[in-house]
Amino acid sequence: MPLKTLHIPTADGQADAFAAFPDDGAQHPGVLMYADGFGIRPVLRGMARELAEHGYYVLVPNTFHRHGPAPVVELPAHIGEEDRPAVFARLMPLIEAHTAERVLSDADAYLGFLTTRPEVGAGPVAVTGYCIGGLYAMRTAAAHPARVAAVAAFHAPVGVDGPDLFSRLTARVHLGHAEGDMTPEALDGLHRALDAGGVAYTSEVYPGTTHGFTMSDTDAFSASGLKRHWDRLFPLLDRTLTTRE
Repeated sequence: MPLKTLHIPTADGQADAFAAFPDDGAQHPGVLMYADGFGIRPVLRGMARELAEHGYYVLVPNTFHRHGPAPVVELPAHIGEEDRPAVFARLMPLIEAHTAERVLSDADAYLGFLTTRPEVGAGPVAVTGYCIGGLYAMRTAAAHPARVAAVAAFHAPVGVDGPDLFSRLTARVHLGHAEGDMTPEALDGLHRALDAGGVAYTSEVYPGTTHGFTMSDTDAFSASGLKRHWDRLFPLLDRTLTTRE
Protein backbone atom coordinates (compact mmCIF):
# COMPACT_ATOMS: atom_id res chain seq x y z
CA MET A 1 0.00 0.00 0.00
CA PRO A 2 1.95 3.06 -1.18
CA LEU A 3 2.20 6.31 0.74
CA LYS A 4 2.92 9.31 -1.45
CA THR A 5 4.23 12.61 -0.09
CA LEU A 6 2.45 15.58 -1.62
CA HIS A 7 2.44 19.37 -1.68
CA ILE A 8 -0.92 21.03 -2.29
CA PRO A 9 -1.18 24.67 -3.42
CA THR A 10 -3.40 26.72 -1.09
CA ALA A 11 -4.20 30.41 -0.79
CA ASP A 12 -1.49 30.61 1.89
CA GLY A 13 1.27 28.57 0.31
CA GLN A 14 2.02 24.89 -0.09
CA ALA A 15 0.41 22.43 2.31
CA ASP A 16 2.41 19.27 2.86
CA ALA A 17 0.33 16.11 2.89
CA PHE A 18 0.41 12.43 2.13
CA ALA A 19 -1.92 10.03 0.36
CA ALA A 20 -2.50 6.31 0.78
CA PHE A 21 -4.19 4.41 -2.02
CA PRO A 22 -4.38 0.98 -3.66
CA ASP A 23 -1.54 0.42 -6.12
CA ASP A 24 -3.69 -1.26 -8.74
CA GLY A 25 -3.91 1.35 -11.51
CA ALA A 26 -7.65 1.80 -10.96
CA GLN A 27 -9.64 4.81 -9.78
CA HIS A 28 -11.04 4.84 -6.25
CA PRO A 29 -13.34 7.12 -4.26
CA GLY A 30 -11.58 9.94 -2.45
CA VAL A 31 -11.53 10.42 1.32
CA LEU A 32 -10.16 13.55 2.97
CA MET A 33 -8.90 12.69 6.46
CA TYR A 34 -8.23 15.40 9.03
CA ALA A 35 -5.80 14.48 11.81
CA ASP A 36 -6.40 15.28 15.44
CA GLY A 37 -4.63 18.25 16.99
CA PHE A 38 -1.38 16.29 17.34
CA GLY A 39 -1.14 16.19 13.55
CA ILE A 40 0.48 13.87 11.04
CA ARG A 41 2.54 11.09 12.63
CA PRO A 42 2.94 7.29 12.28
CA VAL A 43 -0.46 6.42 13.76
CA LEU A 44 -2.22 8.56 11.12
CA ARG A 45 -0.23 6.90 8.37
CA GLY A 46 -1.31 3.51 9.65
CA MET A 47 -4.96 4.52 9.82
CA ALA A 48 -4.84 5.98 6.31
CA ARG A 49 -3.30 2.76 5.02
CA GLU A 50 -6.03 0.67 6.63
CA LEU A 51 -8.71 2.81 5.04
CA ALA A 52 -6.96 2.68 1.67
CA GLU A 53 -6.82 -1.12 1.86
CA HIS A 54 -10.61 -1.06 1.67
CA GLY A 55 -10.51 0.63 -1.72
CA TYR A 56 -10.15 4.36 -1.08
CA TYR A 57 -7.73 7.14 -1.98
CA VAL A 58 -7.03 8.77 1.39
CA LEU A 59 -5.59 12.30 1.53
CA VAL A 60 -4.19 13.49 4.87
CA PRO A 61 -3.05 17.13 4.90
CA ASN A 62 -0.92 18.93 7.45
CA THR A 63 -3.59 21.15 8.98
CA PHE A 64 -1.04 23.56 10.42
CA HIS A 65 1.07 23.93 7.28
CA ARG A 66 1.21 27.71 7.72
CA HIS A 67 3.54 27.11 10.66
CA GLY A 68 5.85 24.67 8.89
CA PRO A 69 5.95 21.09 7.60
CA ALA A 70 4.76 18.19 9.73
CA PRO A 71 5.57 17.48 12.46
CA VAL A 72 5.00 21.12 13.36
CA VAL A 73 5.34 20.26 17.05
CA GLU A 74 7.79 17.60 18.15
CA LEU A 75 5.97 14.71 19.77
CA PRO A 76 7.07 11.75 21.88
CA ALA A 77 6.57 8.32 20.34
CA HIS A 78 3.83 7.74 22.92
CA ILE A 79 1.85 10.73 24.14
CA GLY A 80 1.18 10.00 27.78
CA GLU A 81 -0.85 12.04 30.21
CA GLU A 82 2.33 13.53 31.61
CA ASP A 83 3.25 14.83 28.14
CA ARG A 84 -0.05 16.51 27.32
CA PRO A 85 0.37 19.84 29.17
CA ALA A 86 3.65 20.67 27.46
CA VAL A 87 2.47 19.46 24.06
CA PHE A 88 -0.80 21.38 24.25
CA ALA A 89 1.00 24.53 25.37
CA ARG A 90 2.68 24.49 21.96
CA LEU A 91 -0.35 23.24 20.01
CA MET A 92 -3.04 25.58 21.27
CA PRO A 93 -1.72 28.70 19.51
CA LEU A 94 -1.75 26.77 16.23
CA ILE A 95 -5.30 25.49 16.81
CA GLU A 96 -6.53 28.95 17.76
CA ALA A 97 -4.91 30.47 14.67
CA HIS A 98 -6.63 27.93 12.40
CA THR A 99 -9.87 29.87 12.05
CA ALA A 100 -13.03 28.70 10.31
CA GLU A 101 -12.02 30.87 7.36
CA ARG A 102 -8.69 29.08 7.10
CA VAL A 103 -10.36 25.69 7.41
CA LEU A 104 -12.67 26.44 4.50
CA SER A 105 -9.97 28.02 2.35
CA ASP A 106 -7.82 24.93 2.78
CA ALA A 107 -10.79 22.62 2.23
CA ASP A 108 -11.34 24.22 -1.18
CA ALA A 109 -7.73 23.41 -2.04
CA TYR A 110 -7.84 19.85 -0.73
CA LEU A 111 -11.07 18.93 -2.50
CA GLY A 112 -9.88 20.62 -5.66
CA PHE A 113 -6.66 18.63 -5.47
CA LEU A 114 -8.61 15.37 -5.24
CA THR A 115 -10.35 16.18 -8.53
CA THR A 116 -6.96 16.33 -10.27
CA ARG A 117 -5.68 12.95 -9.15
CA PRO A 118 -5.78 10.19 -11.78
CA GLU A 119 -6.21 7.64 -8.99
CA VAL A 120 -9.46 9.27 -7.77
CA GLY A 121 -12.83 8.61 -9.36
CA ALA A 122 -15.17 11.36 -10.48
CA GLY A 123 -17.89 10.66 -7.92
CA PRO A 124 -18.50 12.21 -4.51
CA VAL A 125 -15.97 12.12 -1.69
CA ALA A 126 -16.10 11.60 2.06
CA VAL A 127 -14.46 13.55 4.86
CA THR A 128 -13.46 12.11 8.21
CA GLY A 129 -11.72 13.68 11.18
CA TYR A 130 -10.55 13.12 14.72
CA CYS A 131 -10.86 15.48 17.69
CA ILE A 132 -10.53 19.03 16.31
CA GLY A 133 -10.18 17.45 12.87
CA GLY A 134 -13.76 16.19 13.23
CA LEU A 135 -14.94 19.79 13.47
CA TYR A 136 -12.92 20.62 10.35
CA ALA A 137 -14.55 17.65 8.61
CA MET A 138 -18.03 18.89 9.47
CA ARG A 139 -17.21 22.41 8.26
CA THR A 140 -15.85 21.01 5.01
CA ALA A 141 -18.95 18.89 4.39
CA ALA A 142 -21.29 21.80 5.10
CA ALA A 143 -19.38 24.08 2.73
CA HIS A 144 -19.39 21.53 -0.12
CA PRO A 145 -22.81 19.84 -0.12
CA ALA A 146 -22.59 18.91 -3.79
CA ARG A 147 -19.19 17.26 -3.39
CA VAL A 148 -19.21 15.54 0.02
CA ALA A 149 -21.52 12.55 0.40
CA ALA A 150 -20.44 11.37 3.84
CA VAL A 151 -18.75 12.81 6.90
CA ALA A 152 -17.59 11.06 10.07
CA ALA A 153 -16.21 12.70 13.20
CA PHE A 154 -14.77 10.92 16.22
CA HIS A 155 -14.31 12.37 19.72
CA ALA A 156 -14.86 15.77 18.11
CA PRO A 157 -16.39 19.09 19.26
CA VAL A 158 -18.94 19.00 16.46
CA GLY A 159 -21.49 21.25 18.14
CA VAL A 160 -19.24 24.32 18.26
CA ASP A 161 -20.70 25.96 15.14
CA GLY A 162 -24.30 25.25 16.10
CA PRO A 163 -27.46 24.86 14.03
CA ASP A 164 -26.27 27.01 11.12
CA LEU A 165 -23.70 24.39 10.16
CA PHE A 166 -26.19 21.53 10.46
CA SER A 167 -28.72 23.29 8.24
CA ARG A 168 -26.18 23.24 5.40
CA LEU A 169 -25.28 19.56 5.68
CA THR A 170 -26.52 17.19 3.00
CA ALA A 171 -23.95 14.45 3.62
CA ARG A 172 -24.71 11.38 5.67
CA VAL A 173 -23.11 11.81 9.08
CA HIS A 174 -21.70 9.52 11.74
CA LEU A 175 -20.58 10.89 15.10
CA GLY A 176 -18.64 8.68 17.52
CA HIS A 177 -18.35 10.24 20.97
CA ALA A 178 -16.18 9.25 23.91
CA GLU A 179 -17.76 8.78 27.30
CA GLY A 180 -17.41 12.08 29.11
CA ASP A 181 -17.02 14.18 25.96
CA MET A 182 -20.55 15.50 26.38
CA THR A 183 -23.10 15.52 29.18
CA PRO A 184 -26.36 13.68 28.44
CA GLU A 185 -28.07 17.07 28.21
CA ALA A 186 -25.52 18.37 25.70
CA LEU A 187 -25.79 15.20 23.62
CA ASP A 188 -29.57 15.48 23.59
CA GLY A 189 -29.26 19.09 22.49
CA LEU A 190 -26.88 18.10 19.70
CA HIS A 191 -29.34 15.49 18.46
CA ARG A 192 -32.22 17.97 18.54
CA ALA A 193 -30.15 20.43 16.48
CA LEU A 194 -29.24 17.72 13.96
CA ASP A 195 -32.90 16.71 13.69
CA ALA A 196 -33.95 20.33 13.20
CA GLY A 197 -31.38 20.67 10.41
CA GLY A 198 -32.76 17.62 8.62
CA VAL A 199 -29.42 15.81 8.86
CA ALA A 200 -29.26 12.08 8.07
CA TYR A 201 -27.06 10.93 10.93
CA THR A 202 -26.08 8.33 13.45
CA SER A 203 -24.58 9.46 16.74
CA GLU A 204 -23.48 7.29 19.62
CA VAL A 205 -21.30 7.21 22.69
CA TYR A 206 -18.68 4.47 22.39
CA PRO A 207 -18.72 2.48 25.63
CA GLY A 208 -15.65 2.44 27.83
CA THR A 209 -13.81 5.17 25.93
CA THR A 210 -12.15 8.45 26.81
CA HIS A 211 -11.39 11.43 24.61
CA GLY A 212 -8.91 10.47 21.89
CA PHE A 213 -9.77 6.76 21.94
CA THR A 214 -8.89 6.10 18.28
CA MET A 215 -5.23 7.08 18.66
CA SER A 216 -3.01 4.14 19.56
CA ASP A 217 -0.05 6.37 20.44
CA THR A 218 -1.86 7.96 23.40
CA ASP A 219 -2.99 6.84 26.85
CA ALA A 220 -6.58 7.39 25.71
CA PHE A 221 -6.42 4.54 23.19
CA SER A 222 -9.18 1.93 23.27
CA ALA A 223 -8.81 -1.10 20.99
CA SER A 224 -12.55 -1.75 21.18
CA GLY A 225 -13.27 1.90 20.47
CA LEU A 226 -11.02 1.89 17.39
CA LYS A 227 -12.68 -1.30 16.11
CA ARG A 228 -16.12 0.20 16.62
CA HIS A 229 -14.95 3.27 14.69
CA TRP A 230 -13.95 1.09 11.71
CA ASP A 231 -17.17 -0.92 12.03
CA ARG A 232 -19.13 2.33 11.61
CA LEU A 233 -16.87 4.06 9.09
CA PHE A 234 -16.49 1.34 6.47
CA PRO A 235 -20.25 0.75 5.94
CA LEU A 236 -20.87 4.51 5.79
CA LEU A 237 -18.29 4.94 3.04
CA ASP A 238 -19.35 1.83 1.16
CA ARG A 239 -22.98 2.97 1.22
CA THR A 240 -22.33 6.53 0.07
CA LEU A 241 -19.28 6.27 -2.20
CA THR A 242 -19.51 2.86 -3.85
CA THR A 243 -22.01 0.30 -5.03
CA ARG A 244 -20.65 -2.40 -2.71
CA GLU A 245 -23.08 -4.03 -0.33
